[in-house]
Amino acid sequence: MAQGLLRHATARQSVIAGNIANADTPGYRARDVAPFAETYRGAGEAGLRTTRAQHIRPQARGGELPIVAASGTTVAPNGNDVSLESEMVKAAEVRIQYDMAMSVYTSALDILKASIGRGR
Repeated sequence: MAQGLLRHATARQSVIAGNIANADTPGYRARDVAPFAETYRGAGEAGLRTTRAQHIRPQARGGELPIVAASGTTVAPNGNDVSLESEMVKAAEVRIQYDMAMSVYTSALDILKASIGRGR
């Protein structure tokens, strides 16, 4: 789950950066990545692991997260609907997601180190 959250945060930060870079581009429409709960729910369906050649192989996961049109912003006269304020709020949300995923990774690493006798 932490890996999925990290992948989602990375993809969303990239899309947000693209929105900010195109804030003055005429006709540009803001984009966003689908919420993590939706993308994780769809990706976690595989569930099975193969340990023998006779086992049924799980379906391969798609590498791309669905990108959707951002909603709720007004369109400027040049056709651009990027709001820098909302993009900065989204960037702060992504930072929180990223930090949470990294803290889970760090905790897991600390547990592994403690289990082999190499604590902090």
